[in-house]
Amino acid sequence: MERNNTKTALVTGAASGLGFELALLLAKDEYDLILIDIDSEKLELAKRTIIESHLTNITLMIKDLSMVDVAQDIYDDISATEIDVIINNAGFGLFGTFHDTDWERESEMLRLHILTTTHLIKLFLPHMVKRGFGKILNLSSLAAFQPGPLMALYYASKSYLLSFSQAIANELKGTGVSVTVLCPGPTKTGFQEVVSEGVGENKIGFNMACPKQVAAYGYKAMHNGRVVAIPGLFNKFLSILPRMLTRNRTTKIVRKIQDKNRNF
Repeated sequence: MERNNTKTALVTGAASGLGFELALLLAKDEYDLILIDIDSEKLELAKRTIIESHLTNITLMIKDLSMVDVAQDIYDDISATEIDVIINNAGFGLFGTFHDTDWERESEMLRLHILTTTHLIKLFLPHMVKRGFGKILNLSSLAAFQPGPLMALYYASKSYLLSFSQAIANELKGTGVSVTVLCPGPTKTGFQEVVSEGVGENKIGFNMACPKQVAAYGYKAMHNGRVVAIPGLFNKFLSILPRMLTRNRTTKIVRKIQDKNRNF
């Protein structure tokens, strides 16, 4: 199927952190960008920063991705545009014991990580398959590989993204469409600012990764069609640790780490 040379990428959570770094890489490769975030001021700043060094067309969409049916709203707004790349980056964490944490905030997190991400792919994927090309990058986490006491729903939602991405990547073999799931460890992004007070992750210095390096790693993995991308040798080791120990043991280890950092 013939088409023009314009390439278009959609990036959620694009105002800062990994989303912004991935948008920069896409702009460098001459993609037109559709950048989505809830923070209008940071999103405008991201746009200005990108166009200072890269001549590309940028469309901004101010959306709360935790809202019901927001994926349908996004699709309806841009359904006439052929999307070549989807990067589902937006996300946040919530710290605390499940019986104490706020359900409204947890519901928002689950809708964002699971429902909105899945629905966006559901809406745009058939068009990619029909055209025979497309790339999807889902942002999961090293947290996806084990249960996470004190961040139970965050870990569980990231496990969903890992499993879902691997499953549809298998289904899409031979279609020209690839799915990559990026599973970084702790990274210096705005994530730490959003997590509730008391979370240890915003105090961890050890094994803290640079967002530029993580974004570059994930971007290369996406373009190479790799399914699971885990940046860093130590993180790769941690991802297989649950296979070497019992699940109960790894859960206890995570709990000790979370407790230690909470009391740091």
